[in-house]
This record gives sequence, C-alpha cells and structure tokens, in this order.
Amino acid sequence: MTIRLPDLRGGLRAYEPRAEPLALTPGAPLTSRTVFSAAHVVADPYADTSPDAPAAVDWDATLAFRRHLWSHGLGVAEAMDTAQRGMGLDWAGAAELIRRSAAEAKAVGGRIACGVGTDQIAAGSLGEVRAAYEEQLAVVEESGAQAILMASRALCAAASGPEDYLEVYGHLLRQATEPVVLHWLGPMFDPALEGYWGSSDLDTATDTFLEVIAAHPDKVDGIKVSLLDAAREIDIRRRLPQGVRCYTGDDFNYPELIAGDEKGFSHALLGIFDPLGPLAAEAVRVLDTGDVTGFRELLDPTVELSRHLFQTPTRFYKTGVVFLAWLAGHQSHFTMVGGLQSARSLPHFARAYELADQLGLFPDPKQAEERMRNLLALYGVAQ
Repeated sequence: MTIRLPDLRGGLRAYEPRAEPLALTPGAPLTSRTVFSAAHVVADPYADTSPDAPAAVDWDATLAFRRHLWSHGLGVAEAMDTAQRGMGLDWAGAAELIRRSAAEAKAVGGRIACGVGTDQIAAGSLGEVRAAYEEQLAVVEESGAQAILMASRALCAAASGPEDYLEVYGHLLRQATEPVVLHWLGPMFDPALEGYWGSSDLDTATDTFLEVIAAHPDKVDGIKVSLLDAAREIDIRRRLPQGVRCYTGDDFNYPELIAGDEKGFSHALLGIFDPLGPLAAEAVRVLDTGDVTGFRELLDPTVELSRHLFQTPTRFYKTGVVFLAWLAGHQSHFTMVGGLQSARSLPHFARAYELADQLGLFPDPKQAEERMRNLLALYGVAQ
C-alpha cells in the first residue's frame, strides 16, 4: 500500500513504505571510538500545562529511552540542548533529569555525561555566572556523572572579551573534580551564543578556546564542537594537546569526522545519534574491526536525514528527533515540553518519515505508517 505525503509545493505524492526494518540488535561494546547520544526528554501528555510553564516530564518513558541507548553500547549525553535545555526544560527540570538518569546509569552500567550551564539565571555579572556554573557542576558531580561545561548565554552577555572567558573557565576547571568536556555550541543552534569566546571572528574565538584547554589539559577530557564546519573541527582537532579528545557535534559531516584521516579522528557526541542510535552503534562496531569502508557504507546514507532534521532554524531539530521517536514506538505520543511539536511543518515531518523509513529505522514499519497516517489526518490530509 502507498501513503500520500505532502510536498513542499502544496501537493501530495505517493510513497510506498518499507515492509521490513533494518535488523539491528545490541552487540559488543564499542572500542575504537567513544560515542555519546544526546538524548531527548519525553513529555507527559496528560499534564495540564502550557508552553511557558515548567516542563512536565514522563520519567518512565524518558529513562526507558536511555536504557535503549545504553543497550546498544552508546553513552548518554544528558541534559544537553537535545533535551531542550533553555527551550522548554528549565534548570529545575534538568537537575531532576540529571539525578534520575545518573542513578539509572549506575544501575545498568551505562556511561553518562551531563550538561553544566547557567540557565538558572537569565543574566548577571561574571561572578553570578561563575556561581551558577558552580551550582550546576556540584549537582552533576554529586550524581556521579561526568560534567560537560556547556556554552552559557549569560556568560556571552556578561563577558567583555576573551579574558573573561579565560577567567571563568579557568576557575571552573581548577575546581572540577574530574576531567570535563568543553562544549562550543555555535549560533546556528542558539543565536544568543553569537560571539562566544569573546569574538565573532572564528579564528580569534578558536585561539581563545584552545588557550583555555592548553592552560588546563589535565582537567579537559575532550571538547565537543558544534559549528557544522568540518574543516574547522579538523583544524581544532589537530591542535589539541596530547590526550584531549575531540567529540564531533557536527550533525552534517559526522561520518567523515568519525572515520578520520591519517592525522587523527573524532569521537562523537551527537543529537542525531538519538534517532540513529542502533544504526550508529552498528557502524562503529564495523569501524572497530578496521573496516572504514563498511562504516561509511552504513553511516553515509543517514546524512540526508540528519541534514533535513537540522535544517535552519537548526535549533528546532529537537522536534524532528521526538517525532521520529514517536514513529519508532519509543513513546506513545507526539507531545513535547514547551509545546515544541509545533515548530516544524507537515511537509518537514513527511520528508523526515520518508527518509527514516528508507533507512529502516522503525522497528515496526507498520506502526510508523499508521502513526504517520494519523498525523496526516489530524492536519486534514485525506488518504
């Protein structure tokens, strides 16, 4: 049977869904790369709430999805932008998410790293920014998780130049108990971060970023670069001190960056590895054997879907991620914290469904088709 999907020209086109999913089962632990999936949160669809109210989270479904990722050998990057930090999930909700997920990771033996930011304050002085970071760092360290120092809107607003970033990050790294991951999130993901590291010139900003790392190499496990610029990531990767890892956050160019070249490679901390989790894990297992070609054959075809989900405005990629989780059966509804399910168009959803179905990402293709038909009917599309 075919399903009629809306196109970008206002018409309908026929699509024949895939009959069988891609056969992917949990396998051996990943060895050649450290791979984190930045995971989404599942909203409570029965909560009487509003977009500007505190998030109502379905904790059982949220933790079940993390167990799904761990079962395939992936690490979970918790309370990051994929979990809608600053876009529906406030600090109180993020702190609860961190505590619950860290406890679950300990129970099942899963790897977890959690975002540390300043989103409990909208703005403030440098001292207030430091204090906000410290509060969140304490929560993550007390939970037993690794810390990821996220880019801060408040710091970007308060800093007068590179020296302020050097001071704040230096202070935090000196007091961190264990090595952390530094996260550079570009303005395509969050426009409020324009000019991070004290300059809108990326070469100057890169030099400041690397200066922070060079001053504290023993306190930096790695960096996550989310600039959607493969050449810049490779340049940064080659300039890192010995032992500091590069975790790609490039959802446009991840296969080539993870595969690497004769001078090195990137590990991964990616939002696209939320919907791609089992397939991404299988690809890395192939890479573990030294088969770069096989790795690329599995992962390269996923890039079209990723580029679609992360198209501008890139910050709304979370909507596509949760949409695919619903179609894949990881949650019973398509509701998001902050009402963000409305942030993409019906043609966008239709193309995401088609691309994901072609990849075999849905464990039950028939269920995914039925849910897609239900969404189309809700929008008034007759079949």
